[in-house]
Amino acid sequence: MTRTESSTTNLPRPQGKPGAAQTGVRVGLLIGPMVFGVSAGGLALPNAAAALHIDPSATAWLLAAYALTQGTGTALFGRLSDAKGVHRTLATGVVLLLAGVLACVLAPSLGVLIAGRLVLGAGAGAMTAAGLFLGATSPDEDRGVVLATMAATMSAFVGSGTIVGGLVTSALSWRVTLVLPALSLIGVLLCLRLAASRAGRSGKPVDAVGAGLLVVTAAGILVLIQAKTLQLPAVVVGVTAVVTVLTAAGLALRVRSRPAGFLPRDLVAVPVFRAAAAIGFGAFGGLYAILFAAPQILVRGHGWTVLVAGLTLLPPAVLGAALSRMAGRMAARTGSYPLLTVVGALFAVALAAAALTGGSVAATIVAVTVGLAAFGISQALLIAQVSTAAPPALRGAATGMLQLAHVIGGAIGSAVIGALSLSFGVSDALLPIALLPLAGAVIAALAGRHRG
Repeated sequence: MTRTESSTTNLPRPQGKPGAAQTGVRVGLLIGPMVFGVSAGGLALPNAAAALHIDPSATAWLLAAYALTQGTGTALFGRLSDAKGVHRTLATGVVLLLAGVLACVLAPSLGVLIAGRLVLGAGAGAMTAAGLFLGATSPDEDRGVVLATMAATMSAFVGSGTIVGGLVTSALSWRVTLVLPALSLIGVLLCLRLAASRAGRSGKPVDAVGAGLLVVTAAGILVLIQAKTLQLPAVVVGVTAVVTVLTAAGLALRVRSRPAGFLPRDLVAVPVFRAAAAIGFGAFGGLYAILFAAPQILVRGHGWTVLVAGLTLLPPAVLGAALSRMAGRMAARTGSYPLLTVVGALFAVALAAAALTGGSVAATIVAVTVGLAAFGISQALLIAQVSTAAPPALRGAATGMLQLAHVIGGAIGSAVIGALSLSFGVSDALLPIALLPLAGAVIAALAGRHRG
């Protein structure tokens, strides 16, 4: 088998029953609004900082908190969907989203607002897990069309995020912008019948200990990254570091001692999954960072209004989304790993250029464009690869864990740039961030060579 053939084996195929595309759109409408938590939410950060009278760097927590619980929630609810049924995941997600909206809208301080975003992110994780589960468990003959259409629908949300964020923030409130993921409730209504048809699952218990170890480890890493921003005492930092190391070690032991636990050993052992997790980690890390940095650069650095910034970022966002929708066709010609290598390298260069030009308007816009394209392309290709490579009984877990790795990368990207901006400025902080997509590009190149 040639490299191109082996690289494209898991790509979505243009086949399936007439209803497959409609299913993909419905699932995309369920997952799509989740990206507003970052793409649109980034436009609200300057106004949030001014209203709450806090340092702009601290608002990075509003992205990081949402990303953390969205990622861990996706993994947790992916396992719950396998065990208890996707209809229960949807019901839980509705409750969490509504609770998060209420907390964010009424929050009197940054701390309460962060708590609200944590709950909102957990609800977003439930919706993401449900959507990925519905897509990954589609009949074999339909799955390619469902996943491709789902990715295209998600790209439309990504492309509209900046203008939606700018319009809502200017016309309504930055608080409303921060709760836009609640639009996923519309998708819930469209997916109820589909979820009911797949309600019966394994009934196996979920490894609560493994889930807890994973959540605490991820949270500890983010707190340590943001320790300077939060001005945490040395004792707190030390205790957090010890707890994080211990939970990470405990998680590793848990995977070894309980192969079918929350993080299945059979899944971790799949090379396609490991490569996909690492590649997406880098792409999401860079994307969340530039979506945090771009509004700060344009609004605070160049004196633009939030609406003007949103309008300016719309064309590049649409272009990025359009490129991502062409992922399947491009990968069919070049191979998925070569395409991911090129996109990751270009994203790294764009971030470095934005940093080295001091956050020039042109370089910042280009970085957003390439970042959104990298997001869409990686989602379309990597989800398809992993859902096909994973055993049928682990597809819900596989897509949930994949999303966890990606979104934690995004949380770390936004947390790192928030922390570094205290010392170096927002645009300068993009230079080390460029290492994230660059590392993803290197891993994609190595994976492609290995499979070739």
